[in-house]
Amino acid sequence: MSKNNTADLLSRFQTASRKYSDASTFMHAAIARKAGLSGADHKYLGLILSYQSITAGEISKLTGLSTGAVTGLIDRLEKMKLLERHFIKEDRRKVIIVPNVENSMKLLKPFFDELQEKTMALLATFSEEQIETIESYFTKAAAIMEETKDNLNKK
Repeated sequence: MSKNNTADLLSRFQTASRKYSDASTFMHAAIARKAGLSGADHKYLGLILSYQSITAGEISKLTGLSTGAVTGLIDRLEKMKLLERHFIKEDRRKVIIVPNVENSMKLLKPFFDELQEKTMALLATFSEEQIETIESYFTKAAAIMEETKDNLNKK
């Protein structure tokens, strides 16, 4: 492939990647609004749902949010019955956050059913090798973004 073709391909890839990122952000914001959440709370709920339980301190470390912001997040999600606080008897300062998966799925699943169906149909158009390549890209790109986030949170 010539340098011009490579440059054009990389430019098209960057444009497609940016459009995908923007579309994902705007779609999740729309879902959040329909579900009665802020866009950020929706994404943080998704993070919390990936754990059986997590501490407020761990949420702060993973997200870069201040402990006060995490407390506000937990308050809002608890009010909607999307998670519960469990206090440690030996140390009431330590709080374990347990997601209410059932309530969260009742709230969010209807918004994702059609998306999931269309995504699976799209994936069916790719070969197994292509899907593995796409998976590899997303995994490595997510690691780069995680590293960038961590570095920004240190500063």
